[in-house]
Amino acid sequence: MNRTLERLAGIAIIILTIFLAGCSAQQTRNSSSVVDFLYPKGLDKAVQPSVPVLSLPLKVGIAFVPEKLSVRNGVNLWSGLKIGEHPNRSKHFLSQGGLSEHRKTIILERVADHFRQLKFVTEIEVIPSAYLTEEGGFRNLDQISTMYGVDVMALVSYDQVQFTDSGALSLSYWTLVGAYVISGEKNDTSTMLDTSVFDIKSRKMLFRAPGTSVVKGNSTPVNLTEELRKDSAEGYQSAADEMVVNLGHQLARFQQKVKDKPELVQIKYREGYGGGTVGYLEIFLFIFLALYGLAYRRINSHVNAS
Repeated sequence: MNRTLERLAGIAIIILTIFLAGCSAQQTRNSSSVVDFLYPKGLDKAVQPSVPVLSLPLKVGIAFVPEKLSVRNGVNLWSGLKIGEHPNRSKHFLSQGGLSEHRKTIILERVADHFRQLKFVTEIEVIPSAYLTEEGGFRNLDQISTMYGVDVMALVSYDQVQFTDSGALSLSYWTLVGAYVISGEKNDTSTMLDTSVFDIKSRKMLFRAPGTSVVKGNSTPVNLTEELRKDSAEGYQSAADEMVVNLGHQLARFQQKVKDKPELVQIKYREGYGGGTVGYLEIFLFIFLALYGLAYRRINSHVNAS
């Protein structure tokens, strides 16, 4: 009898060890990279930026760069295999993940709103993700420029990592009630969004504006997926809030930089706009002053004749 109890206790310890080791951690990462998109591996010639020549008012395009496939790391409780690992392979498979097109559009519209407030920007085009190809590089941006007539491109990228760790409360999962009620899973979600603005012709980055966030939460194993999805959405929202604020600051700094260091960026004016041509306001003032002078001379001549 004692030997039977000892064997059962030994089996229980082994199972418990496998359980704690198997469920200890899981990590999922969804990301996209401006560097990977603009400077893909195997590029024959390095891109050499030149001095940007901006023709005001600018026509700006905004888009998300193509995302990488999501990478999941962890250990499956029952098989002992790493999550994403095939029994006959050591590599992790990659599953599609990241931001939905709907959420991308919402973020892009918020970024576009900041550019619409600028007097030197005349058009804003939100470019669908389908028009940007993986590792498309500046050649892809040239195509976008031809299709939409944009001069400057704001490229938005993101990087989100979700980490789940089973705490001491996970011991309660041995009971059915514990698996449904006890929040033994600790979830951390770290997110970064970044807007990089490039002049397409010169291949020069004008400025960038990042935004970050960290969301911490807890969940039961039953609602883990739902909670991670919620934390993911909250992470993107918070990072977007910070990025939009930073974008306003960076736009202001860029305008000041152009004034203080004109050798870094050349400014030209399209016909009918700005310092290179006479605008409608100048014409109106000229006509007003001419009429005022004519009326003043007539009044003076009338007074002198009296």
